Amino acid sequence: MANLQDFHQGTTDWRQVIKQNQHRTYWVVLTYLLIYAAIGLLFDLYSASGLYPQYPLSTLTVMLLTFKIMPVWTLLAFALAAICIYITFASYDKLMLMGTESFEITPTTARSVLEQQLYNVVEEMKIAAGMPYMPRVFIIEADYMNAFASGFSEKSAMIAITRGLALKLNRAELQAVLAHELSHIRHMDIRLTLFASVLSNLILMLIDVLFWSMLFGGGNRDREEGRSRNNLFMIIMVLRYLLPLITMLLMLYLSRTREYMADSGAVELMRDNEPLARALLKIQGDHESHKEDYQQAYQNTAHEQVRNQAYIYDPSQAGIGGLGGGNLFSTHPAIVDRLKALGFNKK
Repeated sequence: MANLQDFHQGTTDWRQVIKQNQHRTYWVVLTYLLIYAAIGLLFDLYSASGLYPQYPLSTLTVMLLTFKIMPVWTLLAFALAAICIYITFASYDKLMLMGTESFEITPTTARSVLEQQLYNVVEEMKIAAGMPYMPRVFIIEADYMNAFASGFSEKSAMIAITRGLALKLNRAELQAVLAHELSHIRHMDIRLTLFASVLSNLILMLIDVLFWSMLFGGGNRDREEGRSRNNLFMIIMVLRYLLPLITMLLMLYLSRTREYMADSGAVELMRDNEPLARALLKIQGDHESHKEDYQQAYQNTAHEQVRNQAYIYDPSQAGIGGLGGGNLFSTHPAIVDRLKALGFNKK
């Protein structure tokens, strides 16, 4: 297992890192919205090509964009997206904790000194961060070391920590991990992640529905209408196989960006980069040392895929299968890259 003595310390501009990553995050979300608008437009093109077979697709596109033809399906699709996002926001805590044995900790419900200390550390770091609201705190009964934050605002946010992480880190390292999770909340990337996740899944669902509608719908067409529909079908067929790759790459980019943001935010709160670096090395070393046990634990816990992107550490980076695609397709940067961003370079 690596330790911090294997790295030499440098410096980095934390404010610039946060600023750059915020801009990148907004561009990712804008890209999702543009893709979503394009899917809605395809629905409308499919409908308009049946009503106006005499017009080529380029003309129909202009007519829809200028509202000469009302883009009904685009508007309906956005309404559906809004409903899905609302449902996700309203039940985010249940979705994120689904399948786990978890318990909410408050000053009156803490069942042990460990749980009371855990709540106290979250409260201390919340005060240090100048946050007006205390996030809900949950402990997950699991031996592996991990943690995540979720929610759609500071007022509604939650932090969940596994018992293994709470037991195996010292107080400074635990503070650093919780500062990392609080930084996710402060940066509001918890909202952006929920938003992007819902949109990406809905995009894939809509393009699939449109593909099968065009494949089995329609019946006999005249030549002009058939030509337009065939051109549109070819576009949709290409997108059906291309969009999953695009959305996966965008989600990976968004996830890695937000981890760098949260790491830098943790250092800003701690005024020290060593505790988080030590915690990350401990978490990875613990996963590597107990790979087989943790593989079974993760796989036996339902809905781990929902939490994987939100975790502070991606288990697939320790070779634990079934939760990610290794370092190449991991939703998190490699630990060595995160340490480099923290100012520690491998000797």
